[in-house]
Amino acid sequence: MLNETHIAALQALVSDKGLVRDAGGMAAYENGARYDEGRAALVLRPQTAEEVSAVVSYCVKNGLPLVPQSGNTGLVSGSTPDNSGTQIVLSLDRMVKRFDLDLDNRSLRLDAGFTLSEINRRLEPRGLFFPIDLGADPRLGGMIATNTGGSRFLKYGDVRKNTLGLTVVLADEAGTVLDLSSDLRKNNTGIDWKHVFIGTSGAFGIVTECVVNLERLPRQTATAYLVPASGAHVMPLLRAMEERLGAYLSAFEGMSKNAVSAALSHVPSLKNPFQGGNIPDYVILAEISRTWEPREGEQPLDAVLESVLAEIWESEEAPLADAFVGPAHEMWSLRHALSEGVKHLGKLIAFDLSFRRGDIMAFCDHMKLEMPARFPDITICDFGHIGDGGVHFNLVVPKDSQAATDQDFEKRLRDWIFSVAVERFSGSFSAEHAIGRKNQSYYDQYTPRQVRTLAAGLKAITSPGALGTVRF
Repeated sequence: MLNETHIAALQALVSDKGLVRDAGGMAAYENGARYDEGRAALVLRPQTAEEVSAVVSYCVKNGLPLVPQSGNTGLVSGSTPDNSGTQIVLSLDRMVKRFDLDLDNRSLRLDAGFTLSEINRRLEPRGLFFPIDLGADPRLGGMIATNTGGSRFLKYGDVRKNTLGLTVVLADEAGTVLDLSSDLRKNNTGIDWKHVFIGTSGAFGIVTECVVNLERLPRQTATAYLVPASGAHVMPLLRAMEERLGAYLSAFEGMSKNAVSAALSHVPSLKNPFQGGNIPDYVILAEISRTWEPREGEQPLDAVLESVLAEIWESEEAPLADAFVGPAHEMWSLRHALSEGVKHLGKLIAFDLSFRRGDIMAFCDHMKLEMPARFPDITICDFGHIGDGGVHFNLVVPKDSQAATDQDFEKRLRDWIFSVAVERFSGSFSAEHAIGRKNQSYYDQYTPRQVRTLAAGLKAITSPGALGTVRF
């Protein structure tokens, strides 16, 4: 526990609402989105980079460990304190003042505490958006720290691709404020240092301000559910769509039967769109889009999509077993309900994996054959971003099963899943959730020694203080 001298000194560095120490107030910062439960020494909520700098400087000088926290929506224990009660949570949730839009540059300079939904709510009247589509509603600083991707990565890329500049506070005795906030899209004058802080879980510094790229809001969209002839036909189907649609193709999301069933059961308002209510073993949500209003004489996007699907249907390879075009809001509602639906089936053990695109279905098929023999009580509810190689490989354990509370069981399961994903299929154990305590041992195991040594050296240079939950 912190002594009163430290608490008083930290209180003086932030405003009255900037320090939380009562159990009720700290609970939201101690408990994460997926079974994370920790205990904080206290919570600090600075409003400016200068306040962050002062807090960090004091903590580093006095050996007080800090855990930066953004929206607290992560799934790998990357932003929650451990159970020691010694770590201070530094939340970005009050850093929501600066919001400077540059229409000519199509960029936005803003504080790191803004949520994704608030950013896009403010941008919508200007016909713009920050093109990272997620089921959760994180804050921008955390999105940068984990390099989130989302459902439209296929068209717009990840956060790294859409970040122009950053301001970062380093965990050194000075609380150094490092200004990397360039508005330039091209600046090849040396090392592009912002990338050190993107996707590295806040270990090298705390992002306080960002400059991000914006895109034009789609003004026309068309969506369809595609049922591949088999798992082996998913990639030929994707290639055929890309060949015929090019930059129009904005999403290609795979959903397993178990995941769809869970969503439909959990959200009664969702319509079962499949003939006779029979959910296919695997279904793909495809979306195409344009950023301009419909023009006279221009073929509507629904017609474009139907025409392309007819061509694919009649092709020699014939990768489609069924397909139908439907309302975008209904189709996306089902996709966005998958996570909550799966979570309510039982104890959820989630994996965020990445593969070469051609290996996704092979991995899933392999697991469906091997899983029953090794872990017979588990239900596989996979879905993911087939277009970019990512898969949310969700495993559900029955709530009344002893395994639901057995930490050794979960470790054995994770060890096996990651060994297959990384060693057999040359994939990644973290596609877009970065590194947290849940992934630390796998980072240690699968990252080459030379890379770990380089990362540790960089950490010692940038932020030698105790910062974050990851050991680089």
